[in-house]
Amino acid sequence: MNLGLEGKKAFVAGSSRGLGYATALVLAEEGCQVVINGRNKDTLTRSANSIENATGTRTSFAVGDAADPELASDLIDQAGSSLGGLDLLVTNTGGPPSGGFESITEDSWQEAINLAFMSHVRLIRAALPYLRESSDASVLTITSYSVKQPIPNLILSNSIRLATIGLTKSLALELGPDQIRFNSILPGWTKTERVLELLSFRAEQKDTSVEEEMDQIMAACPLGRMASPDEIARAAAFLLSPAASYLTGVMLNADGGMYKGTM
Repeated sequence: MNLGLEGKKAFVAGSSRGLGYATALVLAEEGCQVVINGRNKDTLTRSANSIENATGTRTSFAVGDAADPELASDLIDQAGSSLGGLDLLVTNTGGPPSGGFESITEDSWQEAINLAFMSHVRLIRAALPYLRESSDASVLTITSYSVKQPIPNLILSNSIRLATIGLTKSLALELGPDQIRFNSILPGWTKTERVLELLSFRAEQKDTSVEEEMDQIMAACPLGRMASPDEIARAAAFLLSPAASYLTGVMLNADGGMYKGTM
């Protein structure tokens, strides 16, 4: 299937590594002009060069923390200026730290809200003037299947990512008349540095090993394995693309069947 992404202009937040990087790579493979983002210039330079070498598509970057209230608008403007507009926006953030309810301080709650919710709000708000000029405007929030099936010891993520789902669905309704689509992808356990950090925390709490924790997860998954980042990225690229032109307000599980509900 031709996704119709050739020549589209995309900004992918939090994309120097992990799911953000994988999504930017797939978009570039499909012919998108991509601006990637992260906090470390050296890492971004390597990631942009890696995408260019793999795809032959020129890839630029905008340095800065997308969770910084003072930088979100500047990052979007850098991308819009570099690309000459913006068609696609991927809002992706790091995950809040692990921990149970009683271990989380008031400051930790506020920091997590800023990281895992307000960063989406600010990036989308800053991007709207560019997206309104596009004939194929599409926004994708990257969240987690934990919004449907909470994961133990992730009280911050389980709670706050639900707000991003509410935001995504609300904007699909509010801005549908402007022909801007809003969807979210809900990844399951995926082989990223973030997941290894979570498994290390679990292993420490339970006096087990990362390998044992990984085996338990894979045993609970109907497909019997974790996802690779590119598997999530290909689903993300579809939701962003004109091939999904009648899909908006969709919360797509990409979790290998880990979520056991029917809705």
